[in-house]
Amino acid sequence: MKTSDEAVNILKELSVSDFEFTERFKYFAFEQVPNVPGFSLSQYYRHLSILCALLGSSSIDLYREFLPLCLDEELTPIQVKEILYQSCAYLGVGKVLPFINASNEIFTKLGISLPLAEQGTTTLENRREKGTQAQVDIFGEQMRDFYNCGPAERVHINYLLASNCFGDYYTRKGLDLKDRELVTFCLLASLGGVEPQLTSHAKANIKMGNDPKFLTAVITQMVPYIGYPRTLNAIACLSKAQE
Repeated sequence: MKTSDEAVNILKELSVSDFEFTERFKYFAFEQVPNVPGFSLSQYYRHLSILCALLGSSSIDLYREFLPLCLDEELTPIQVKEILYQSCAYLGVGKVLPFINASNEIFTKLGISLPLAEQGTTTLENRREKGTQAQVDIFGEQMRDFYNCGPAERVHINYLLASNCFGDYYTRKGLDLKDRELVTFCLLASLGGVEPQLTSHAKANIKMGNDPKFLTAVITQMVPYIGYPRTLNAIACLSKAQE
């Protein structure tokens, strides 16, 4: 599906009542931004970034319009579900549940059978161990004992982070660690107000091979969906991550 086709399908209900707005927004979001010289992305990464931006900004209406277009391209239903599941660790299940329900409705309408193939690789017994290994693979060996470190009043949070965020989600199939780190970066950038974590994950992305120019392109593609303040904050965090 070409960019011009996306523009036809998004915000269709506003094309008469708010013609001036939709005409200008569609040009901005589907012509100007995707074609910024030197900062374009493949359809896979562009759509991944946009879906995460819509999730992080709680934009359920636009997500409903955009998801079918993403499935027409390189994103698979499994990859979409993996993005949704992982986002629970960063946004909270209350924000994500409407998106899971909407996705299931859209999948059903498109003839995609549910449930999808299982992607989990851990058990309740080894999730912390496997989660710690994922943290080490992403951030470095200093994370080996992170789950058991820190002040007594918060060490349990580090344990939960290792076992749940990384053990339950990062260990799953469907997305590799490099793409999972990108998903997290996009979610945090669109959520806003989490600059320390965004800077940390910008560093992790660079370590995993998502270089600063690529991350700048990702931020650029999210501009129409997260607005300029969060965009500028994300750029600042990326700059700080390179210091």
